[in-house]
Amino acid sequence: MKLHAPVKVIRKPEVLETFGFSNSTIYNRINAGIFPPPISLGGSAKGWLQHEVNAVLAAYASGKSTTEVQELVKELVAQRIEILDTGAAL
Repeated sequence: MKLHAPVKVIRKPEVLETFGFSNSTIYNRINAGIFPPPISLGGSAKGWLQHEVNAVLAAYASGKSTTEVQELVKELVAQRIEILDTGAAL
């Protein structure tokens, strides 16, 4: 049996502070497929899965290309159903 850490959701101010991006830059990067989109928390509240944000940050820090980051984001978003169904993060 594989143990997982709990899913942690972070809100926009923390994401902006982590990356040093502006609000519009985050959404431009989401539209370009190089940053994961937020998840709905109900109503108008949204947040990001911390492990996804950390994975993208690590990819940028390691010098991954835009194409590699796009592939990473696609994989992360595809894994959401499994992660959120089990209540565990990678």
